Amino acid sequence: MKRVVTIQDISCFGKCSITVALPIISAMGIECAIIPTSVLSTHTGGFEGFTFRDLSEDIPKIKEHWKKYKLSFDTIYTGYLGSHSQIDYVIDFANEFKREDNLLFVDPAMGDKGKLYTGFDESFPPHMAKLCAIADIIVPNLTEASFMLGLEYKESYDEEYIKDVLKMLCVLGAKKAVLTGISYEKDTQGAVLYDSDTDEFYSYFASNIPMNFHGTGDTFASVFAGALTRGIEEKEALRLAVDFTVETIKATIPDAENHKYGTKFEKCLPSLIKRLDN
Repeated sequence: MKRVVTIQDISCFGKCSITVALPIISAMGIECAIIPTSVLSTHTGGFEGFTFRDLSEDIPKIKEHWKKYKLSFDTIYTGYLGSHSQIDYVIDFANEFKREDNLLFVDPAMGDKGKLYTGFDESFPPHMAKLCAIADIIVPNLTEASFMLGLEYKESYDEEYIKDVLKMLCVLGAKKAVLTGISYEKDTQGAVLYDSDTDEFYSYFASNIPMNFHGTGDTFASVFAGALTRGIEEKEALRLAVDFTVETIKATIPDAENHKYGTKFEKCLPSLIKRLDN
């Protein structure tokens, strides 16, 4: 059985980070180990007064314990990291557990819509770029890419601009980069992949649903990482991740007012499993 370790926070209520990654990756028939970087009572979007416990100092202790048992992973998948020290600990973990034949998959979750998430300042993106530099594949949105590259965030752009940004992301060091949430036309949205080894691009778009739900980036990243871990070719993995993310949004729309804290991705897991079986 393939094995993924995902390193990110746990929101005890809400649909993001490990709360999304663990069930999705498990449903894809992959063993999913976790390293929680912090525990929050809820995720930070739309909730006030949430509790927070920092688990940064546990990361190197978990690493050392796992080394004793010679554990190995087909994919190291990192998500939301809340501090410079957590990034440093994850880089150290990757240096210990990365092999030639496994995958370091980085979702540099730190902002959206041109702004960094609460708690981050402008010193954070360059630090995240150090982790992206050693990754096999990174999956930022345009906000995160812009901050890491020192570019002005653009609401409007064309295909050539997105290609330029993807090439610049790979100059940081990542072998492959995906920009998520890309929309050239108002009715479609999707993702664009760049492979620096072949200098090839691939785009896939689905329906653009003009509604915002928390955790859709985590949903995309978890499906994409899971599919690559299963050995699915990158283009098909990208299509699978985009389609599933859109499906989870559509499943949530009828109850959107009561479910702003995330999508009802659980209802869609049977169709994901069926598509993988086919």
